[in-house]
Amino acid sequence: MMSGEVQNRILQYNPWLTQPDQADALIRRYLPETYVPREAEPVNLQNDRALLIVGPRQSGKSTLAWRLLQSRAPNILYLNLEDPLLRSALGVAVELAALLRERYPFIQAVFLDEAQHLTDAGIFVKGLVDARLGIPILVTGSSSFHLMSKTRESLAGRADRLRLLPFSLKELMRQENPENPIAARSLCERIFCRQMIHGSYPAVYLAPADQDRIRLLSDLAEALILRDASDLFRIKRVDVFRKLLTLLAEQAGNLVNFSELASVCRVDAGTIHAYVEILEESHIVKVVRPFTGGKRRELTTAPKIFFIDNGIRNQLLNAFSADIPLRTDKGALMENWVFSELYKRMPLTSAIHFWRSKAGAEVDFVVEQAGKIIAMEVKSADLDRPVLGRSARSFIDAYHPEQFVILNRSLETTLTIDNGQIDFQTPFNMNYKRGEEK
Repeated sequence: MMSGEVQNRILQYNPWLTQPDQADALIRRYLPETYVPREAEPVNLQNDRALLIVGPRQSGKSTLAWRLLQSRAPNILYLNLEDPLLRSALGVAVELAALLRERYPFIQAVFLDEAQHLTDAGIFVKGLVDARLGIPILVTGSSSFHLMSKTRESLAGRADRLRLLPFSLKELMRQENPENPIAARSLCERIFCRQMIHGSYPAVYLAPADQDRIRLLSDLAEALILRDASDLFRIKRVDVFRKLLTLLAEQAGNLVNFSELASVCRVDAGTIHAYVEILEESHIVKVVRPFTGGKRRELTTAPKIFFIDNGIRNQLLNAFSADIPLRTDKGALMENWVFSELYKRMPLTSAIHFWRSKAGAEVDFVVEQAGKIIAMEVKSADLDRPVLGRSARSFIDAYHPEQFVILNRSLETTLTIDNGQIDFQTPFNMNYKRGEEK
């Protein structure tokens, strides 16, 4: 049986249980003044099933959870698992299930926030679902490593997984809903430039001034490096972890040699692999592996690593110049931004790769989705006319993709080559109509 101290702490986090007439006002405290609807909405909550909302810290996971739960107020039980007292008390799910049945039988949903702090989060969630309480279980966490990797089989059939990343261009445009296509393009360019430099984390993007965004990014980067690395993952060499992050920021979008990184950091390659896995599971970076497609002509060894958010990448390098055309890293910035936008829109069942042949031909991104292939080249420089390069032609001849896109900031046109469609697009080519889904 949970102690009186634990039960009092639960009531402190759930004041609407004792003041149900104030529930709406109390829960609104967890919601931001400006709310940007997410593409993940709407989500149907199911009884005796968990919804796992995973993504980087401060990407809006808790906000989305509260939005989904608002209709069930005041009969919500919220448990903040960053709280050491609650975390230690919730050793096994059966105790929480017993508390719900005995003390809170009226509860219509349980919200486990920051569940990565539990030692065996996946097992705990499994136990709570298997208790058959007849209510949905919402779970948020900044590390899928703790929520899913070790317990995929145990949660099979018991949980749905939703990945929530920083704002996408599509979400931000839909929020503003400009009056006409000219206004839409102008707004889209402003959003694009801000995303390129300061990224799209909700608090950072919505901050009123550049200095506020830089300060918030600094705080966020330190939380990722110090708090998560040392506290959550028990990393002993935080200095190496920090140095690795900086090296990856410098090499974003380039082929990565783990042995070379290990040599520079003066650790073994196994340590680098382990640290990169932690960064990937924490949704800071994404390892992108080469597309093979069953052909012998490809290089199939070294991967590339991209950052989920340009702002974190720029913070690590202290590189916030807004004059994008004059930046020496404008190509890397553009490619990383395109990767992040693709990744935000991809279903969990899709895969993103790059293509590189032994002859040196390369295509920046190859997306595999539902048995189809979509390929994309990114051009940071403006194009005067639509030209299909040798690499693109080689890939098209070999794989006949469903669509091939060349993304740049100047051209919007379509070529037809051998009955195939090649689209030259800008980040602002949205076929925008006010009030419609984009």
